[in-house]
Amino acid sequence: MFQIILIDILLGGDNAVVIALACRNLAPKQRMQGILWGTAGAIILRVILIFFALTLLTIPFLKIVGALLLVWIGVKLLIPEDDHHDNIKGGSSILAAIKTIIVADFVMSLDNVIAIAGAAQNAHADHQLGLVIFGLVVSVPIIIWGSTLVLKLIDRFPLVVTFGAALLGWIAGGMLITDIMIERNFGVQPLVVKLTAEVIGAVLVVLLGRYLASRKKTAVTEA
Repeated sequence: MFQIILIDILLGGDNAVVIALACRNLAPKQRMQGILWGTAGAIILRVILIFFALTLLTIPFLKIVGALLLVWIGVKLLIPEDDHHDNIKGGSSILAAIKTIIVADFVMSLDNVIAIAGAAQNAHADHQLGLVIFGLVVSVPIIIWGSTLVLKLIDRFPLVVTFGAALLGWIAGGMLITDIMIERNFGVQPLVVKLTAEVIGAVLVVLLGRYLASRKKTAVTEA
């Protein structure tokens, strides 16, 4: 039980960053709704993934596709939203934020759920799922508090958004290099190669995001 809670707390940091980034453009009153629904979706998703964790990671190219999804999400977070927010209903904005959270968390959880499932295997079979759910429930306030903290940092230091997007790129680089097809054809890569891929992923997301944001800003100015 202690191991599962500890794992959830440690892994909750990624979720908190994603949730905060996805909710940063919502109105202040809607942010908590986005955080709560996004957290609920992330937790439910992890419980479901526990059943399929080992099978999912044996599917060739799944991590590569997941890495590309994370890069896309990271880049998208760096592109400024349109200024015409008055025409967008609050509900649809919250829904868009929740979709971003669910997609990102699904991709990021592929590796994370393995650690949780591994810790649960130490318990009696009848108690494994209960322990996993208990650990996830305990981690909920950690994720909510973390998301709220990151949102406050974003409001005060906009550069935090860039760091958050870079984090997604970092995770994407690590996922890509550990895909089963990569390991089958080139073997398990040493730590230095994995770190290099993670750095490249982080830099790629930031550079591509800023480039597209610059192009969008130029287009809006010319219009």
